[in-house]
Amino acid sequence: MTQRTGTTATTRRLAVAAAALLAATLVAGCDDKATPEAAPPPDPKQELLAAVPDDQDPAFRFTTSDASGDVSGVVDPANRGMDIDTVTKDKDFTLEMSFRMVESRTWMKVNFKGAKDIQKLMKLPTKWMEMDPAKIETPDALPTYEGTDPGNADAIIRAATDIQAGEPGTYTGVVDLSAAPELTDALESLAALDDATAQLPLSAVVGADGNLSSLTLQIPAVGKKKASEYVIEYFDFGTAPEVVAFTDDQAQQAPDSAYDLING
Repeated sequence: MTQRTGTTATTRRLAVAAAALLAATLVAGCDDKATPEAAPPPDPKQELLAAVPDDQDPAFRFTTSDASGDVSGVVDPANRGMDIDTVTKDKDFTLEMSFRMVESRTWMKVNFKGAKDIQKLMKLPTKWMEMDPAKIETPDALPTYEGTDPGNADAIIRAATDIQAGEPGTYTGVVDLSAAPELTDALESLAALDDATAQLPLSAVVGADGNLSSLTLQIPAVGKKKASEYVIEYFDFGTAPEVVAFTDDQAQQAPDSAYDLING
């Protein structure tokens, strides 16, 4: 991609500064003799929100992790494309699943590793398969392109209070789940929490390029579940590969066995 890394971030910073300057100008009024008031200090929460990836950003990589495992991939806003790679480990096998979404199309690739040849037993191809949404019993079972913030950082930041800026590029705050119950629907790792454990410490880092590089949410222990972290990382802005549709030579139509796997 040809977009220069950091261009969007620079625009964001200029927009924040311009908004602050405009606010000060309006307060001063039209009296040329009036002494203009100093611009208000930057709002740390707005700075964080401005750093979340949007449609104007170049392609970038991401990872999200919690107690259930890790998810990684690439987001390509220009092509409305996303790659997702997941790994699920069982005592008898490891399941690697990859998805590619471009616009409304989704492809899937599956790789079973273990003592038994589960891939062969299930008659699953080893190459990319294009999925037909009409054959998916539960709409949410098949991932689709849903924007540039796969970790839901924007929703988390909006639910946070008392966000403070520390060392350059670092931020801390608290997320109150009781005030933002919709987060428990967006993040499975928060589903078991109740009002007694609703105050979650947040920390975030914005890189020198102005892009959000990491966000960490501290999740307390609940019942038999140990304390854990939900971590989002966004990186390689402008150097990650494009995400484009596969050609007919690169992928095949998914067989019934692929839908059996998805539909359970």
